[in-house]
Parts: sequence; structure tokens; C-alpha cells
Amino acid sequence: MTAHQLTIPYSEDLLLSLKSDPEHFELLAVKRYELGRVTTGTAAQLAGMDRVRFIFELDRFGLSPIGVDPDELAEDIVNA
Repeated sequence: MTAHQLTIPYSEDLLLSLKSDPEHFELLAVKRYELGRVTTGTAAQLAGMDRVRFIFELDRFGLSPIGVDPDELAEDIVNA
């Protein structure tokens, strides 16, 4: 099994303004996307990667790039 690491470059000023520590800040891009606060493009920039890679990385966190979880999508297909 290959280990992956998500790295987000940030300034000390940003960390202070968020009143957070480095360990929590590294998941900021994914969490902000999950909450609907940013688009995949903006989250990708925060995460320091291109949008396509970010979209594929969302699966590691059980998130959908289209804003619908797999069970909900399957239910919609059955009901269509």
C-alpha cells in the first residue's frame, strides 16, 4: 500500500489569522470544499495541486467532486 501526503503551503500570517495549528490547517482545503465554501478549483489551489488531481484525491476522503455522495446518486438513478 502506497502512503500519500497532502501538503498545503501557507504563510505564518494565514495560520495566525485562522487561529489554528499546522496539523489542522493541512486539511483546510478538503474541509472547506466539503462544507461548500470553495469550489474544487479554489480548494486545489489551497492544496497546492491542479484541479484534476484534487478531484481524484477527494475519493480518499470519501467525498464526491459533484457534491453528491455515491448512495444518493445510486438512489437518484433508481428513481429516474
